[in-house]
Amino acid sequence: MTTSTAAAPTSSPPKIARPEVVIYTDGACKGNPGRGGWGAWLKNGAHEKELFGGEALTTNNRMELTAVIESLASLKRNCNITIHTDSEYVRNGIMTWIHGWKKRGWKTADGKPVKNMDLWQRLEALSTLHSIDWRWVKGHAGDPGNEHADALANRGVEEPGGPR
Repeated sequence: MTTSTAAAPTSSPPKIARPEVVIYTDGACKGNPGRGGWGAWLKNGAHEKELFGGEALTTNNRMELTAVIESLASLKRNCNITIHTDSEYVRNGIMTWIHGWKKRGWKTADGKPVKNMDLWQRLEALSTLHSIDWRWVKGHAGDPGNEHADALANRGVEEPGGPR
């Protein structure tokens, strides 16, 4: 007598729909280093949120990173996100360079400490909570989302304690 055992059908747990969020970010600096600001415009369907802030003495790159960090930190649950940034530094850093930096103990290819390591580590931690599509957009070229984020970043220069 031959018996066969068929595997019991398995089912995946139901997928929970994640919110789809579009984020535009930008940083600004009056002098580099100098007074700086960051801005982020978040959209989820009909819902929109504006964030901005600034620092008295900073760099443009720190403000570009801070804009992304603050926008991700403001989300209350895991999301599918499309981030639009005009900063190749941010996009290349998080998508490519960070892997080498970590392998080398947070050193650049020529052995120097990675600039803004504190922000890169924070961005990496926040990024793991979401599914992110990183998109570069040319700055100051008429893209409405980028122009909006730029205006918020400049507002952050003028009103550094803005609504985070």
